[in-house]
Amino acid sequence: MRLETDSLGAVEVPEDRYWGAQTARALEHFPVAAQRLRWPRAVIRAFGQLKQAAALAHLELGELPQPIAAAIAQAAAEVADGRFDDEFPLGVYQSGSGTQTHMNANEVIAHRANEILGCALGSAGPVHPNDHVNRGQSTNDVFPSVMHLAIAAELRAALLPALDTLGATLQAQARAHAELVKVGRTHLQDAAPITLGQEFDTWAAQLEQARAALAAGVDALGALALGGTAVGTGLNAHPRLAALCVRELASRSGLPLREAPHKAALLAAHDTVVAVSAALRTLAMALLKIVNDVRWLASGPRCGLGELVLPANEPGSSIMPGKVNPTQCEALAMVCVRVFGNDATVAFAGSQGNFQLNAYKPLMLHAVLESIELLAGGCDAFERYCARGIEPDRKRIAAYLERDLMLVTALSPHIGYEAAARIAHDAQAGDLSLRDAALASGLIDADTFDRLADALAMARPSPSTS
Repeated sequence: MRLETDSLGAVEVPEDRYWGAQTARALEHFPVAAQRLRWPRAVIRAFGQLKQAAALAHLELGELPQPIAAAIAQAAAEVADGRFDDEFPLGVYQSGSGTQTHMNANEVIAHRANEILGCALGSAGPVHPNDHVNRGQSTNDVFPSVMHLAIAAELRAALLPALDTLGATLQAQARAHAELVKVGRTHLQDAAPITLGQEFDTWAAQLEQARAALAAGVDALGALALGGTAVGTGLNAHPRLAALCVRELASRSGLPLREAPHKAALLAAHDTVVAVSAALRTLAMALLKIVNDVRWLASGPRCGLGELVLPANEPGSSIMPGKVNPTQCEALAMVCVRVFGNDATVAFAGSQGNFQLNAYKPLMLHAVLESIELLAGGCDAFERYCARGIEPDRKRIAAYLERDLMLVTALSPHIGYEAAARIAHDAQAGDLSLRDAALASGLIDADTFDRLADALAMARPSPSTS
């Protein structure tokens, strides 16, 4: 162990660690933080990127001497690249501002910078975690900026590409089955015909709508609180610091970053993060609708709907030989339910700001990043192991369509709603085909019935009359 000091006194720190006194105190006082919910790579990367940008900005402003600024920038870049991930032992349950994790980053970067300058690990100087690494900054503006950076980066790098791939697969299925007409269903009852292509296309449209909201979220997250320091007033920060940091971060990350015009609002509340979480929930709702449709349409294989055949990825039962289950649908459904829970957490936490600070920042950040990770991985697996391999059971689809009483809808404009309803009721009561019941009514002849009750023509949109 080595002995380090902070503003409260001396603390023992493991001699091989880059973190220091304040991190050691946090490990002692927040034991739950170290148990399960440690920080994802995206958070540590964002801290490193931000601290590198701040060091370079302070060098340009003449606020730090060149050797110290350069050493901090190098150390922070190494943190961003993942070299020191094991030096971040804390997790979510700590100060609601994220102070302990912020100081963890400052200490790791300071100790590594001192090494770069030729000092032994654990040396007290020349680089100080507060005076140099954290110059012109506060946890209260740094952590919200890290939240925005990490969430936006993960949306762009992981979730949006996964949605693009799944959407493209659904659209390819829609094109492949554009002419395969089938029974539509409303209220879980037989309805007018549609094509299987239209069903896939509807799912793709849901995904695209959810994706658009998340893409807008990336842009909204581009507003950073940097420069607001403790309460949004910019105390102790150079007036140009935020602009220079944002310029550097935008250049290195490729994200649409900008200096927030109302920094105090981003410290006191996290409405943008809440909105992104809501967009993730909306995506989860769409995905849950899709996978439930798929598993119902694939139910069977002999005693369910059985219109779709899913890839057989693994045995489905430990006791029933030959059983295969829609496991990818079930896995993604559970992901969606977890995302609903995360969103409830984020929404409640977002409502709990007091005066100049919302003190639920770490919890909100972790919940949103978990939702992104789960949705990205779930969509990728569903696309890879289910969606691209879905095949229609054409024989089953045709058999259902032949018995669809709601083809009678096409007769209604010609013989009237009441007469058409009587034909449908007679067919059901007498276990007749719709065609036989219609001809037995004497209200329509065979040629007219065949022309009107053309299922594919019924499924196609009517030509515009405007």
